[in-house]
Amino acid sequence: MSAVRPKARRERPAPLLPPEDSRDGALVFVVAVLCLLACLAVVAALAADRAAHGWRTQLSGSATVLVRARGDETADGAAARAAEVLAGVKGVTEADALEPEKAKALLEPWLGKDGVLDDLPIPRLVSVDLDPKAPASVAAMDKALKAAEVDAVIDDHSLWLKDVLRAGAVARAAAIGMAALVAAAAGAVIVFATRAGLAARRDLVSVLHLAGAEDRFIAALFQARFARMAALAGLFGAAAAAAIAAAARLFGGGAGLTPVLPLAWIDLAPLALCPLTAAAVAALAARATAMALLKEMG
Repeated sequence: MSAVRPKARRERPAPLLPPEDSRDGALVFVVAVLCLLACLAVVAALAADRAAHGWRTQLSGSATVLVRARGDETADGAAARAAEVLAGVKGVTEADALEPEKAKALLEPWLGKDGVLDDLPIPRLVSVDLDPKAPASVAAMDKALKAAEVDAVIDDHSLWLKDVLRAGAVARAAAIGMAALVAAAAGAVIVFATRAGLAARRDLVSVLHLAGAEDRFIAALFQARFARMAALAGLFGAAAAAAIAAAARLFGGGAGLTPVLPLAWIDLAPLALCPLTAAAVAALAARATAMALLKEMG
């Protein structure tokens, strides 16, 4: 009987680029930190947009009327009469005369609590809630008050609304600009790493060229390598940012660390795109850098 020869085992060819490098850990850490900052900037932009929308809704749906007494009429009587007149104006859903204590509370930050307010003729305030679909105009409310001979000044919050919209736009632009700047920094890091990788493997690149490999093939090796690393770093950065945002949401009582920037769970959804975005930025940066350097080497 002839001896049975064992089948030859097929070994997978080793990759042209080593799967790991001693510098990979540092690169992944740097890109992960950059992704963390970018994700936090995106969350801040979403929170700023939500805050601006809330402020806009509150200010555009309300008005404040300052009422002064005339003749023998008391301030409380004038405020009650103004509230009654405004409640009958089309487009006004509710009008309430604020208590004197609330008006004093608004002035205390400027005048203090030393009894000065008790000696001042503080005008009464009327809070007006407007119909969001068809709000009453300032002209209509002013006409109704003058017809009832009520001495009043209407503040429709239009001045504050412009400031709020401007502040919200600035906050959104700053957050988006920071995210773009961090993405550019991540691309620069990948460019530097690609240059270092090609320089360290110049002999391998020369051998591949002699074997007939095209620049596109060699560049694709570096492109795939750094895209995988950036995707992993983006996953770490997004996870850390999601944990920070979730902690801010939970410990802030459901409104974030501060009511000025309210956070919502839906704000965490865009963070899922971070690994893909990081991989895309790294792939483009690595390929462009590799192609440029390979042309110089060729």
